[in-house]
Amino acid sequence: MQRLHTMANIDTVLIRQLVILVLILFSCINIISKGVQAKEDDHKVTNIGAVIDVTSRIGKEEITAMEIAVQSFNNKLNNHGLSLYVQSHGKDPMLAAAAAEKLIKETNVTVIIGLETWELAAPVAEIGTRARVPVLSFTAPSITLPLSALRWPFLAQMANNDSEQMTCIAAIIRSYGWKKVIAIYEDETYGGDSGKLAVLIEALQDIGSEIEHTLVLPPISSLSNTKEVMQEELMKLLSLESRVFVVLKASSVMTIHLFEEAKNMGFMGRDSAWIITDKITTYLDSFNTSIISSMAGVLGIKTYYTENSSEYESFYGQFKQVFRKKYEDEDNFEPGIYALKAYDAIQIITEAMEGMINTNISSKQLSEKILSSNFTGLSGEIQFERGMLSQNPTLRIVNVVGKKYKELDFWLPSFGFSRRLVNEETEHDGNTAQGLYGQVTWPDDLNQVRNPKGWAMPTNARPLIIGVPGRTSFEKFVKVKNESNQNEEPEGYCIDLFKMAREVLGYDLPYKFVPHFSTYDDLVRCVHNKTFDAVVGDITILANRAELVEFTQPYAESGLSMIVPAKSEESAWMFMKPFTWEMWMATAAMLIYTMFIVWFLEHRSNPEFEGTWKTQIGTAMWFTCSSLFFAHRENVQNNFTRVVVIVWLFVSLILTSSYTASLSSMLTVNKLKLNVTDIEFLKRNNLKVGCDGDSFVRNYLVDVLQFKSENIKTINSQDSYIGEFEKKHIAAAFLELPYEKVFINNYCKKFSATTPTYRFGGLGFIFHKGSPIAMDFSKAILTLSENGALKELEEKWFAPSPECSTGVTDNRTERLRLHSFWGLYIISGATSTICFFLFIIKIIKDQYRSNTSPRNNSIWSKAIRLARFIYQGQQINFAIDQTRPQLPEIIGRGSSRWKYSSPDAAENHEAASPGAADVEMLYIPGG
Repeated sequence: MQRLHTMANIDTVLIRQLVILVLILFSCINIISKGVQAKEDDHKVTNIGAVIDVTSRIGKEEITAMEIAVQSFNNKLNNHGLSLYVQSHGKDPMLAAAAAEKLIKETNVTVIIGLETWELAAPVAEIGTRARVPVLSFTAPSITLPLSALRWPFLAQMANNDSEQMTCIAAIIRSYGWKKVIAIYEDETYGGDSGKLAVLIEALQDIGSEIEHTLVLPPISSLSNTKEVMQEELMKLLSLESRVFVVLKASSVMTIHLFEEAKNMGFMGRDSAWIITDKITTYLDSFNTSIISSMAGVLGIKTYYTENSSEYESFYGQFKQVFRKKYEDEDNFEPGIYALKAYDAIQIITEAMEGMINTNISSKQLSEKILSSNFTGLSGEIQFERGMLSQNPTLRIVNVVGKKYKELDFWLPSFGFSRRLVNEETEHDGNTAQGLYGQVTWPDDLNQVRNPKGWAMPTNARPLIIGVPGRTSFEKFVKVKNESNQNEEPEGYCIDLFKMAREVLGYDLPYKFVPHFSTYDDLVRCVHNKTFDAVVGDITILANRAELVEFTQPYAESGLSMIVPAKSEESAWMFMKPFTWEMWMATAAMLIYTMFIVWFLEHRSNPEFEGTWKTQIGTAMWFTCSSLFFAHRENVQNNFTRVVVIVWLFVSLILTSSYTASLSSMLTVNKLKLNVTDIEFLKRNNLKVGCDGDSFVRNYLVDVLQFKSENIKTINSQDSYIGEFEKKHIAAAFLELPYEKVFINNYCKKFSATTPTYRFGGLGFIFHKGSPIAMDFSKAILTLSENGALKELEEKWFAPSPECSTGVTDNRTERLRLHSFWGLYIISGATSTICFFLFIIKIIKDQYRSNTSPRNNSIWSKAIRLARFIYQGQQINFAIDQTRPQLPEIIGRGSSRWKYSSPDAAENHEAASPGAADVEMLYIPGG
């Protein structure tokens, strides 16, 4: 029994062990089968997570497009499938990150797609990087972030940054000449700034425009009374000048409220322009007609995609059918750009997953395959570079008109506006322009064609507030007649100029003058801080002022002029003034030289030049000097002399005429002699000077010209300068050029001014920085200057006093100088010299012709005989036979005429001298 009992125990143990073994075997088989099944399912099914706002129109389009794509690709691939899991984020970045984390942990998604804004995409990209799950976002940051590909290696951005879009907006603003814009965007990042704003600021700086104000709207989800808050925010814009609004980003609900309230408050008027970015333009397809009507005249930027391909037509038909059936409450059933991107995202994943059918692939390899995609999808070219689309988008400008919008021009990257879609590498062929080709319909302008000014026109209810200087040293520029009654308009040159320019503007400009009794720098600051809209007066354009305000085109030249007392210049030697001393010396030398030539040519052949050598010199001197006044009586007989005298008379005519004219001018025009000649004289002698108290001149004298501050006296009125000079309190006064002209026109007999050495920017009117009114006034001032109206206005206000109307000159009047007449002197001297040598040559030639005897005299003997002839008229015989007796002199000394011996003498001469045939009668040529 005991044995049987033992065996029974053994059988029980074996049975238990066998049961346990069977259970373990079944468990292993189950585990293995489940593992095989799981592995098989992993190959066949890919889980895709979508983080999308399912309540928005864009979210609905994206879901519909992805469902169509998933179904289409599942039908084509039998051994592989896609599963789509959707999580809503509600426009909250924290909810988006939580939704992505839930999809990864609970659904084991392989890829996450969606995310319409970068604020949502950034935290999801962080989740995907940590979980090593690829993320495809439909957006990209406005500014390309440095090292973003290293920071988020699993992120693929199916978009570009905003640089091209903002460049397009800036080009539109430049084409219409708008200098100031207002940027509007809805804050969705808990008070963070918008990257789009930074890109827009940079684009506007490149074209010389700026953002006058940035209106940041609170998130729509945080508002309990949206209409009231919107009105309060828009009220801030009423005080601003600009009426060019650029809406950078806003939700669809915020966009609806924005434009409804803007229209009700008058911001959609004739002078306004609205531009919206591509994100807001996508809402236009979903807005009803009442909302669209409130946006009439708005320009929008839209990402261009082709609608002519067969792939798009096939997708369009399916989308319209599914979307209409699924969302019956929607009015529009056409897909937008985000629907196309969602469809392309499924295609990117499908092509990347094709390698996973037979081969297991890691998430890193999957991410690399996604980033290496290269095909043309419905939304355009799909090719990534550093995690972003490599090709810049082609943009389309649209214009909201009526109940819909019309498409205008293309904007091609690095090409500009274009009528049609062209290849950027081809020739332009006149296909581009600086502005839009298509006709734009602007707000409140449905029946006529015109471009908005882009700034708020002043009205009678709110006229242009213009400040004018209450105190001026020279009241001809601006004068406030009654300080206590500010309703009485001021008068003066600047006031009349402003009114004339206003008439040229071409549009009504209500205004109101407000006197301001302070310095000119305070007036500039009042415009800068918006106390005044403008300043009309004699304001000098300076660099430091131009940094704060906008100046118009200068209407008057400006420079620093020195005023000093002067007295009439009287001199007993005034008659010597017309010629400089070089001129007098040259004239005397030419006269003496001409006198010598005349004497030489005439003194032996002309009886009027006979006598002793003193008499001959006196006669030649008298003849030459009297010829200056054409009073000479002596006749000349030599032809060479006549040539010399003709040229000398011509020179005399020019000299006497010039001298007479110059002397007459000096005697008839009042001459002033300056007591002070330069600035260094004032500083060296520590003399006091005066200047205007309200201008910048005092600081300029101290800082630039290095005058001592204690030597500068402030003078506040034009008449006070006279008293200060008479009391010897100042030795000179420094005035700007316009004031100097007014001062000298009234006191030309007592004072004189130096030519301005230090120049400034001129006088101009002041407006707000970047004000378009300043540009219009600049054009008006140029028009008045070109048609002569500005000169007539100057003559009206700044006409010289009667005693100064004849003109006043100073002691620096130009005198006649040698460089103006040296040509005459050269002609006269050369003529005299040539005639002299020709006469000498003729004498020598005649003597050689009349003498045939051998020439055995030396050159020195010949020179002596020539000189003796020149002075005494003796015979020149260059070949006298020394063996023959010399003939007596047959012509008396001092005779200047032909003289012959008597016949008897000739006969006796023949008898006494058998060789008389060889001796010729002396011949003295007379020319």
